[in-house]
Amino acid sequence: MTHLAPEVVGTSGPAQGRTGTAAPGPVPSSSTARRPWTSRRRVLALAEAVVSLTAALGYMLLSRHISVNPIVRLGQVSGLATLQQYAAVIGLPLLALLLYTAHRGAAQRHHLVKRLVCAVLAGLATGVIAGGVVAALRGTPHPLGGQEGDPGVLIDMANSFLHHEGMSGIYPPAFPALMALWAKIRYNGRGETGFALHDLQIFFTAVAGPMAYLAWRILLKSFWALLIAVPAAVLFLDPIRPYSHIVMIVLLPLLGYWLREMGRAGRLTTRHLLLRGTTLGLIFGALFLWYSGWYIWAAPGAVVAAVFFFPWRQGAGAAKKAGLYLAVTLLSAGVVGAPLLYQMVRLGAENPDRYGFLAVYADPTYVLGWVSDRSAALTYQTWPVAGEMAGQSGFALLLLFGVGLGLGLGLRNVMVRTAAAVLAGAWLARFWFAGHMAHDKAIQLYPRTTWIIMYCLMILAVLGMMAVVNRGSGWIERTLRPSGSGSGDGRARVIPPRVVRQLAAGMVCVVALFATMGASWSVNRYMPSSDVDSTGIDAYRAHVIKKRDGSCPQFSPRENCWDIEKNDWKPGPIQDFIWCAGIVADDWPSVCGMEAPKRVRSRADIERDAEAEKQARKEAAEAEKKAPKK
Repeated sequence: MTHLAPEVVGTSGPAQGRTGTAAPGPVPSSSTARRPWTSRRRVLALAEAVVSLTAALGYMLLSRHISVNPIVRLGQVSGLATLQQYAAVIGLPLLALLLYTAHRGAAQRHHLVKRLVCAVLAGLATGVIAGGVVAALRGTPHPLGGQEGDPGVLIDMANSFLHHEGMSGIYPPAFPALMALWAKIRYNGRGETGFALHDLQIFFTAVAGPMAYLAWRILLKSFWALLIAVPAAVLFLDPIRPYSHIVMIVLLPLLGYWLREMGRAGRLTTRHLLLRGTTLGLIFGALFLWYSGWYIWAAPGAVVAAVFFFPWRQGAGAAKKAGLYLAVTLLSAGVVGAPLLYQMVRLGAENPDRYGFLAVYADPTYVLGWVSDRSAALTYQTWPVAGEMAGQSGFALLLLFGVGLGLGLGLRNVMVRTAAAVLAGAWLARFWFAGHMAHDKAIQLYPRTTWIIMYCLMILAVLGMMAVVNRGSGWIERTLRPSGSGSGDGRARVIPPRVVRQLAAGMVCVVALFATMGASWSVNRYMPSSDVDSTGIDAYRAHVIKKRDGSCPQFSPRENCWDIEKNDWKPGPIQDFIWCAGIVADDWPSVCGMEAPKRVRSRADIERDAEAEKQARKEAAEAEKKAPKK
């Protein structure tokens, strides 16, 4: 699994033939035939991994020096600016080096620089987000979300692991188990699993970019891998649960790689297939334990793609090898994922998803945006905002145009077919569950297909651009090359290789600029805010829980903070209706088809609470004016 897509295929120079193999010549001696370390595939793969992870984790540690009050908005703005300053100090010299080698350096040296710079940028993209989380949580040991919502459930699950109570229902157990282990190692086994969640949220947010980039490097060259990995990581990453989207991002390129190896089974040795099948099976099983949801949405398309990639027409020998490869992969993945598979078979029917929020009430065909259950003033009448053409925005039309290029020009690419199959399967699954929602009174998490569908669309669009570049450059060379010149004659190239390198370097700079802007957007969403309808409430809650010594965090806006809870996980009662979150009691009949439960607030309750809060602020301001000045 150390194989990365090479930057240059074959050899270069005038001796290279049309097929990319060098012309016959004298056999070099062992001393001259020895390749420099910079051209060794595994060394370069390791170097990319090291510099990418170092950039992500190093930036995360550097951000601990940002000294601001994260509760105050001016402090938040200063923190955001400092994050960009750090990113510029690190990134600008690297981009300058990339541009310099593109214009002045030798081709081999430039390709080495480009690989390493792309790897560093992938690390910095999510390192900035992790650094923003560090700044938002400055002064508190608690995680985003505090002890509420999903973070609270994860904390309870980890507590159960600490008390040897085993798995928590059908939820993937790997991350809560890691929380328990880290709490025991780092916090002396006292059970502060919330502190462990704080650390792991930041760590896995940082490494999301390197993991995405390295996964795509198995199939693509560095620039194209960066062009998919960085937007996907920045757009989909949720620092509250960073582990879940990491699985989705790396699962698709690994699935494409697995399918490619199966299609080539007839040309590979049995030993190679056994090794790759076992390794990939172990990885698939581990990812399944890490977060299993994406397997449900990807499974229909993956099964169809496997049927088409299976070498039916290559003879009995190839079919046997492919069957062995398939069996070894499924067996090793099943062994690793067996605990969760057993729980899903045993308890799956007893755990329906009945939680509704804004994405459940909106048009189900909208898959180019996402809102959480804290959607503020948005309603299904105002979100999504209608675009210019049949409700579709300019971005949607451009993305779909890129998808058309991918399907039209790049269909021979294994990843194009994989992404298209997964997209079609997730699309059908989405509307199957949404179509049965009202009758079955179960949502079954179908809005989460939004992420994997959009991810597939982005993959197809980028691969469509790659197909245009590859085919377009080849067409120009064949059409405009002077007559009588051979394709191997570098002096007769219509598009000089140096121009291609310079253009690619410029585009890397653009991706870097997008990464910094997108990362800042992502971080800004999680800056502490007392508004319960914003994502900033997650960081705010972390500042209103007592520390281990019983005192409030350094920048807590409250004098009396909440106690640390140490509950074990227990399954909640199963209701027989969809809980319509974000809907006031007055609107439950028209939205949910039933009267609201008594604990749901009405508009009158909300207005009364708002008026009481306004009056309390007014009285506090008057009391402050009357208080004697020191």
